[in-house]
Amino acid sequence: MSTEVQDRAHDRRELTAALLRAFELRHEVLDAVVDSEDHAEAVASVAGLLDTSEAYAEAVLNLTFRRLTKVERRRTQSELDDLDSTLEWTAAERPASTGRQVRLRPFSGSEADTALFRRRCAEQVDDVGAQWSEDRIEKERTAGLGRVDDESAAWFVCEDTAENRGVGLVFGELTGHEVDVAIWIDPDFRKKGYGTAAVKHSRREFAAEFPGTVLVVRAPA
Repeated sequence: MSTEVQDRAHDRRELTAALLRAFELRHEVLDAVVDSEDHAEAVASVAGLLDTSEAYAEAVLNLTFRRLTKVERRRTQSELDDLDSTLEWTAAERPASTGRQVRLRPFSGSEADTALFRRRCAEQVDDVGAQWSEDRIEKERTAGLGRVDDESAAWFVCEDTAENRGVGLVFGELTGHEVDVAIWIDPDFRKKGYGTAAVKHSRREFAAEFPGTVLVVRAPA
């Protein structure tokens, strides 16, 4: 399963799971909506009640009454079961994959960002299989920041907003009408969904940085 297809399947799975939780808590959902001052408050209240994103809460609010019948509820449960059978893992197992607690911010020359870059470079080897030297690492960092200044590249730090720390790096290099996107997640934070979240956020960030281009995503960086 490609990264894009898997990403769509995870999104669909989380939406379906949110709908099922809404069915189970339909009385509580209705109370939350009735007690809300306006639409925005209703979305926020339902999102908190269902422990889901506001986008999925919006989908819950847009449900029609016919979706509440037993037949429709069974269909939704069947769809969730089918999605679970095709996915290697779910957001419950890798909570960061939803992207709600993850953001991308521009890479800087700060000590923290430089240390994260050095950690990433510790996994890189040259043509003869030797680890990059300190000089090579600094040259790569300086050259990359130069391309960012020239607007031919965009580098981001993947941050966990709950823990307020960088957990990875996202590199975008412009070549013609394509942006080669490379994602690296710190070994201490792998298999928690940060890579999936980084892919989700990178689409929006690179579309803003390089409009009209095609993203080519690969991992690891």
